[in-house]
Amino acid sequence: MVRRRPEYPPPLAAGTYRATCREVEMVHAAMNEHSRAFTEALCVSDGRWCIFYRDGTEVWSCNASYAAAHFDMEPVSGSKDT
Repeated sequence: MVRRRPEYPPPLAAGTYRATCREVEMVHAAMNEHSRAFTEALCVSDGRWCIFYRDGTEVWSCNASYAAAHFDMEPVSGSKDT
């Protein structure tokens, strides 16, 4: 039997995003260590690393590939990088 590697989206491009957790419940977000970014946070990406902010404070970070695979990202236009 041949196992297929899971397909992941490309890394998140540099920019500022509104990141929304794909988990619907806080329990699931906590199990995946996304609770600090649950349900929504501002995400600033340099194309390799992403930093998540809530109320202007850094709450979490991960690499751009992980962010693209586990969060719904909506570009924020006209926003200053935090």
